[in-house]
Amino acid sequence: MNYKIALIRGDGIGPEVVGEAVNVLEAVGRKFGHSFTYEEVLLGGCATDAVGKSYPDGTAEKCKACDAVLLGAVGGPKWGSDKPAEQRPETALLAIRKDLGLYANLRPAALRPAMADACPLKKETAEKGIDLMMVRELTGGIYFGQREKYETPDRGMEAADRMAYSEMEIERIGRRAFELARLRRKKVSSVDKANVLETSRLWRSVMHRLAEEYPDVAYEDMLVDNCAMQLVRDPGQFDVVVTENMFGDILSDEASMVTGSIGLLPSASIGDTAPGLYEPIHGSAPDIAGQDKANPIATILSVAMMLRYSFHLAEEADAVERAVDAVLDQGWRTADIAEPGVTAIGTKEMGRLICQQLA
Repeated sequence: MNYKIALIRGDGIGPEVVGEAVNVLEAVGRKFGHSFTYEEVLLGGCATDAVGKSYPDGTAEKCKACDAVLLGAVGGPKWGSDKPAEQRPETALLAIRKDLGLYANLRPAALRPAMADACPLKKETAEKGIDLMMVRELTGGIYFGQREKYETPDRGMEAADRMAYSEMEIERIGRRAFELARLRRKKVSSVDKANVLETSRLWRSVMHRLAEEYPDVAYEDMLVDNCAMQLVRDPGQFDVVVTENMFGDILSDEASMVTGSIGLLPSASIGDTAPGLYEPIHGSAPDIAGQDKANPIATILSVAMMLRYSFHLAEEADAVERAVDAVLDQGWRTADIAEPGVTAIGTKEMGRLICQQLA
């Protein structure tokens, strides 16, 4: 089989980690008899520098012509909040998710065996194991709502952001969570703020209706503040956690840190028909860009998610994940995950070792 992949290398360390992920894809192709072709796509700060805006015309169309999209990282202080919106990388990220219909963000947070000592939680908590999937609604809610800024007669300038959700938006992300739970340990935790927010009360009513369609999946409601607490008290209780856009943005970062390092964690943004977008959760780290110091594992594991969810190649995805675990088990570390006294290896060497293990 031949698969066409849009490559958004992006800013900072993005080109370096994408380069190693492509090497892993090529190793997968050699091992399993697949071929991959690539379409280079410009997006982010580098696009602002090249054409004057972070989301060039035709970007979505190029991505839609591919089977999947691999994104490195975008952004940096060079293109900060003082720039016009069309020049900021985060504007491009929101736009491409919307244009591709990528309403479900999947962020696994798993404590890899070789990294157990890096978990910041108590040893007895870490020993229970951490393996959860955050399912975040990605194209609705307050991030996409109407924005206002206006002068008041007695309070100075005031700003407002509208948070809105429809039954359709809630149902499709909820259904995605239940279907994923059926492939895992069959438990869904739905996170809201139904004791305060009207959107959360609608969210909860739709999720209750969906739960009746999935009697084989255990279901629970959880308030967002309680979920934040439970993620550090006992993350092992969670299987699939589904929530709206802003809550998911915050909770998924919290979940990622209990596993020890954001340099190891991948993500997928998927819809119903459009190509999925796969990216590491870490940022562009401009301070180490071009120095062969970046950890490519999160991007490589994003490739594993691509193989699994876009190409339906479970065996190939398993092989990539096993290769990563094997290299970590052998004690190899990049600087971000190296313990004191351990000599760190570079981006290219980590990628080479994982490719070697695959072969």
